Amino acid sequence: MTFRFAHPAALLLLFVPLVFAAAYFIGRWRPFTPALRYSDVRLLAGLPSGWRTRFRRVPDSLRLLAWLLLVVALARPQSGRTQEVIRGQGIDIVMALDISGSMSALDFAPQNRLDAARSVMSDFIAGRDFDRIGLIVFARDAFQQTPPTLDYGALMNDVNGIQLATALNIDDGTAVGLGVASAGNMLRGSTATSKVIILLTDGANNAGAIGPVTAAQAVAAFGIRVYTIGVGKKGLVPMPIDDAGNTQLIESDLDEPTLQSIAQVTGGQYFQAQDLTDLQRVYAEIDQLEQSDIDRQVYVNWQEQASSLLGFGFILLILERLLRYTLFQVVL
Repeated sequence: MTFRFAHPAALLLLFVPLVFAAAYFIGRWRPFTPALRYSDVRLLAGLPSGWRTRFRRVPDSLRLLAWLLLVVALARPQSGRTQEVIRGQGIDIVMALDISGSMSALDFAPQNRLDAARSVMSDFIAGRDFDRIGLIVFARDAFQQTPPTLDYGALMNDVNGIQLATALNIDDGTAVGLGVASAGNMLRGSTATSKVIILLTDGANNAGAIGPVTAAQAVAAFGIRVYTIGVGKKGLVPMPIDDAGNTQLIESDLDEPTLQSIAQVTGGQYFQAQDLTDLQRVYAEIDQLEQSDIDRQVYVNWQEQASSLLGFGFILLILERLLRYTLFQVVL
């Protein structure tokens, strides 16, 4: 529910009574010639005052209140309900996330790679409005976690609940091809005009029966674009080896040429992220590249509210006239 005045400038008339009040008080300060002469006005001090005297300002108050109501009515107060009409279609997106053991590397300190990915993915989801987004995770095998949905709350819960393959006691590995194929299978029946996979991994394909480029060619046949993100610094990176915080250095095995090929075959792009800032930038860029074809139009159905104010105002004016010429009649 919204409210406005169609002619707010009319509210300036509310200051008119202040002008008359100021003129009245200024006039009282000036010396004047009395209409009747008394030898001593103290003779009137003991006279009783009736209720007419005590309430003699009622007509003036009614006139002032009527003036306020009529001025507000002249400004045309309006209330309205906002209705938003959305035309167009969103994008269908599937996020494919690597949960292999190497995603526990600490080169995104103070977070590991998986924690950083979950954080940035959650921000990406929160920034979308009308796009159906799904989620798959992969290690040696691929697992469909959430089909494309507009229930972002449930999707974020699934993202926040993602754990490493080692913590889930499933076979470790990096089946990039299976990840692409599983995400493509989610989007195969989509009728959206734009279908997108965002694949995030830190390693080379070393598992699965489907090669990454083969999987990319298959999803490209369905008009699906794949944006690939390679995470991790090159060279030696710290990897935790126990719960006591001890680490050892391992060699990063990111396969950038394969990720570039996947993106090229499907008409997407490859991005490389070596820290949290890089990763945030990558998702922000993808967010700009994949804009929903949505047209929002906002309508407000305004309803006039002045009629009741006019009615009360005229009733008060009539009452003021009646009182002034009957109970509170004065002789001029």
